[in-house]
Amino acid sequence: MAESYSEGRTGDGEYQEQFLNDKTLRRLGAAIAGLFTLGVGGFIAAIIFTQVDFELFVEIIHPQFVNAFLRVLAIILVGSLLSVTAGIFVGLGRVSNTGFTNAVATAYVEFFRGTPLLFQLLVIYVGIPAFWPPGEFPISNWQYPTAIIGLTLNHAAYVGEAVRGGIDAVPEGQMEAARSLGMSYVQGMREVVLPQAWRNALAAIGNDQVILVKDTSLLTVIAVPELISAFRNVNSTTFDPWTPIILVAIAYLMITVPLGKIVSYLEARSDWGGDRR
Repeated sequence: MAESYSEGRTGDGEYQEQFLNDKTLRRLGAAIAGLFTLGVGGFIAAIIFTQVDFELFVEIIHPQFVNAFLRVLAIILVGSLLSVTAGIFVGLGRVSNTGFTNAVATAYVEFFRGTPLLFQLLVIYVGIPAFWPPGEFPISNWQYPTAIIGLTLNHAAYVGEAVRGGIDAVPEGQMEAARSLGMSYVQGMREVVLPQAWRNALAAIGNDQVILVKDTSLLTVIAVPELISAFRNVNSTTFDPWTPIILVAIAYLMITVPLGKIVSYLEARSDWGGDRR
């Protein structure tokens, strides 16, 4: 009885092993990927050849979408630079041995990760001018500083957590080795720990910056004339949804695809001694 049970189990195991081998899984994965590609490609082709008005496409590129694209690109460049810079300091605060500094950095991260970006934008855009009497707020076009401040504060929290995770992934022995060579704590962090932490955190930071690009679509709520605003303007006058939607998709991909390539290049450069360098 025991022998027959054992044989049955062995037979089932052999059957499963034959079915779920590497070759079968590769073919299954290729089939699923192929079906997905055909489905998405067919859908996009149907839209382009049946729904897109190419005359309108050319007509609305300039100035509506070109101006919106350049405006969004400028906000992204400034917001990205500031958020990464601020995020590094937030991450250092999160690993600080000083209790007060650590508590402030932790509270900052919890607040800006725990509340929606749209909420933060509205607090800055509507709340800050409320401290002045009506009509006396000194900054004109407040929506643009709001966009940069909001994106910077929000994404600095995510970058800070990526930096904290990168630092925590560096073995403690690295700092001990640096201190044994006569380096101070600051020198050890700058020369030994942070370069390794940057390599560990780079993928997460790059992913966050791609999200920052897409978060600019929320700026339409605070009257920034960005790409979604351009779409709404065209759609409301022509009642053509697909032509401006395709332009919006192209505009965002023109930013996110090169950004992804830059992050991949930086990852390869930071992979010291690896095969990707």
